[in-house]
Amino acid sequence: MPARKAPPKSSKKVPRTTPVRRLAGPPSVLEVDWPFFGELCRALALKVARDFDPEVVLGIARAGAIPGVVVASILQREFASMVVHRPGKGVAPVLVSGPPATLKGRRVLIVDATCDSGDTMALAVREVQAQGPGDVRTAVAIQTGAYAPDYEAFLSASFIILPWDREILERGKLVIRPDYAERLGLAP
Repeated sequence: MPARKAPPKSSKKVPRTTPVRRLAGPPSVLEVDWPFFGELCRALALKVARDFDPEVVLGIARAGAIPGVVVASILQREFASMVVHRPGKGVAPVLVSGPPATLKGRRVLIVDATCDSGDTMALAVREVQAQGPGDVRTAVAIQTGAYAPDYEAFLSASFIILPWDREILERGKLVIRPDYAERLGLAP
């Protein structure tokens, strides 16, 4: 496939913030099913393609690897991943496996499934920038908090349940994750 002309480099040096309105009381729950997830990825790829031509799409594993690979496939671009683990709510994310060493001088799109505080995305951006890329942009399927990536497919103040994360294997059977069952009012 012939190389596309790169759009002008972004002059943005700091992430923008767009507040997501939170309602009083407990947050609502948004269950994302597979068809809706597919549409989110398509919308995200279209938004990105309008003004950025990444050479590499980098998914933040675990959750960001899935929309990242879908966006990379739609854009027909190389896909890679890095692993960031968040040990618990309110705990700083930890780098488990960094980005590939092949990013120097290249346009990189970092993708995650959701983004609230931006801590995970900020860690990913720092790690990618250490590789000396030509340009770095960020994208999420669902923006849930004040941290605003360069691209998002959907804004929501709800608690998000992703289709690949809803059920877990327990004693050989798929069951709704206990914390999700509680949020959905399905806990015993």
